[in-house]
Amino acid sequence: MGLLTFLLLCLLASSSSAKLSSSKIGVNYGQLGNNLPSPSRSISLIKSLKAKQVKIYDADPQILNALKGTDLQVSIMIPNEIISNISTNQTLADQWVHTNVLPFYPETRIRYLLVGNEILSQPDNTTWFNLVPAIRRVKYSLKKSGLNKIKVGTPLAVDALNSPFPPSNGTFRSDVSHRVIEPLLHFLNRTKSFFFLDAYTYFSWVSNNTNINLDYALLSAKNNLTYTDPVSGLTYTNLLDQILDSVYFAMNRLGYPNVRLFLAETGWPNGGDIDQIGASIYNAATYNRNVIKKFTAEPPVGTPARPGVVLPVFIFALYNENKKGGPGTERHFGLLHPNESVVYPIDLSGKTPESEYGELPQATNNEPYKGKIWCVAAPGANKSELEAALTYACGQGNRTCEPIQPGGECYKPDSLAGHASFAFSSYWAQFRKLGGTCYFNGLAIQTAEDPSKYLSLSQYLSLLALNSNFAFGLV
Repeated sequence: MGLLTFLLLCLLASSSSAKLSSSKIGVNYGQLGNNLPSPSRSISLIKSLKAKQVKIYDADPQILNALKGTDLQVSIMIPNEIISNISTNQTLADQWVHTNVLPFYPETRIRYLLVGNEILSQPDNTTWFNLVPAIRRVKYSLKKSGLNKIKVGTPLAVDALNSPFPPSNGTFRSDVSHRVIEPLLHFLNRTKSFFFLDAYTYFSWVSNNTNINLDYALLSAKNNLTYTDPVSGLTYTNLLDQILDSVYFAMNRLGYPNVRLFLAETGWPNGGDIDQIGASIYNAATYNRNVIKKFTAEPPVGTPARPGVVLPVFIFALYNENKKGGPGTERHFGLLHPNESVVYPIDLSGKTPESEYGELPQATNNEPYKGKIWCVAAPGANKSELEAALTYACGQGNRTCEPIQPGGECYKPDSLAGHASFAFSSYWAQFRKLGGTCYFNGLAIQTAEDPSKYLSLSQYLSLLALNSNFAFGLV
């Protein structure tokens, strides 16, 4: 019997002993916004979406108090910054549990305590190796306090794998496989906890959209659009199942076929920057509705490698959060706008028929944008903050702002908006391929509108020349 055949038999066998009722869908409640509803109002909104669970990224006492007496199962989180300290200090772990869990439990139905967030995606590998010791100490603290029903784990991103394709080739990265993942799986298996996974088909599709069909990534593919794993022979009808099964195969390779998966984050952006393809209300609603339909099905459908297995899910995210950094998509994953209106209708219980949702606005950005784009100062930006952002942009790169210095060819007209727009565009041109964004904490925006109203002719022409290699204005 070959290794792959043995692994597949182990996976299928493990699925037969793990059949439960359908999944209860939850939502990730992030707070990186300066215009979000109060915690108590947010909990009411979560219930209106018919969520059964909620995950927060800390242990905010206002939120935990607002959750008291509700039926929502709750996941809380220990911040990345204190993991290393907890890993060597049982007293600190005890204090954290005493402060952040005991005052609220059991009136607040805390079911999961997550240690850190996507630690293996961070560059600080010292924390990587302190993760499991910290998890063990937190579990021991809960046990001493009689809180044995609270499961402990940590959410990891798909980049914990070498490659998720094909699924049968799923293996964990060599730098963490034996020193981090193996002891983590041992702990999860012994305590009957979950492997918490953050998985987004959106990012896989964006990075390879010429080869991955959009409908396949949206879980909307028809029966004639399938992928057959060349080694396992399993047939896939959507990209999410491929990602999930790659983790199952990777866990099985390390000898842990029975550890359950929990989809701790998944979602699709409802908007983004001008040049970010596929980020639309139509695609976001389609993906999230399909995820809900799949994981609330009766009987449970599981995945090709683990048919019939229930997989709990948290949809990301509750709100569009305007203070998240990075590209525009990061601020557009919400089910709700900060003003409490829905971005698109959705029912996390899965009980609303598709026919009752109504028509969605058609996506117009499923192909790469080929027009001109400028990065300019946002209208109404705070003057002092704009000045600080201008100073930052000018302090980066190679002669970023030399043309707008006093006496420079682009100094006049001497306006803050014009200088900032020049600096932002110059910065973006130099650093975009390295991850630089047109954001500046909300002080800059992309525009397809010619910015000549901000800039003099000399400034405008200088920018075009500066960015000719980058194709600034011709992306």
